[in-house]
Amino acid sequence: MRIQVLTLFPAMFEGFQTNSIIARAIGKGVVDFSAVQIRDYTKDKYGRTDTPPIGGGAGLVQKAQPIVDCIKANKKEGTHVILMSPRGATFNQNMAKKFAKLDDLMIVCGHYEGVDERVNDYIDELVSIGDYVLTGGEIPAMAIADSVIRLLDGAITRESLDEESFDNNTLEYPQYTEPFDFEGKTVPAILYSGNHGAIAKWRRKQSLLLTRKYRPDLFDKLTLSKADLKLLEEADSGIVPKWEADAIEKGKKFMH
Repeated sequence: MRIQVLTLFPAMFEGFQTNSIIARAIGKGVVDFSAVQIRDYTKDKYGRTDTPPIGGGAGLVQKAQPIVDCIKANKKEGTHVILMSPRGATFNQNMAKKFAKLDDLMIVCGHYEGVDERVNDYIDELVSIGDYVLTGGEIPAMAIADSVIRLLDGAITRESLDEESFDNNTLEYPQYTEPFDFEGKTVPAILYSGNHGAIAKWRRKQSLLLTRKYRPDLFDKLTLSKADLKLLEEADSGIVPKWEADAIEKGKKFMH
């Protein structure tokens, strides 16, 4: 996959490209990532890419010409061009999965007070990462590129993608590491049971509970199965169900 970010500040992406999972994905050829300098395409004799808005107003607006020429110069047939914009749909995991299926993604970063309205005629999709204001589109572009790249084959192990937050509108279940007891807080006994069916059931229950508690907006979108409703009923009763107690009892020999 090729991902290009069109920006006035390509240096902001140097660390992004040279660390952790993203650096490994680039090194393995999983993704061809580049940050393209919009300023290289301006026809302004002083090298400017912005100007005060026509009609008055605060700040500076990015001119159409440098952005449009930068798009044209770097776009291929089939390239999907997105612009970071408060008008856009809010980015989510489903959108990340959609973008990860593309061969070529171009992300255009606005800056200052925004971009000339006519730039939108050269954009395929407007995307936002939330209802707040940043100094530019660079950080949102990194967030999108990161979430897309990690979904590409070879970027990380498939197992790491099997059960994640926001898949099926639920948050991921709690995760634990050694030691068993950390400052009086212990790992749930069920996780030492060795009963993978019971562990999966417990994790589903915890996922539902966490989603209901922290993201009721997502929980309200769920279509709960009879098994899900039973798990929630068990949790709300405060009583450890027989299937969980039996699994824990049989797995006590694995406890630390």
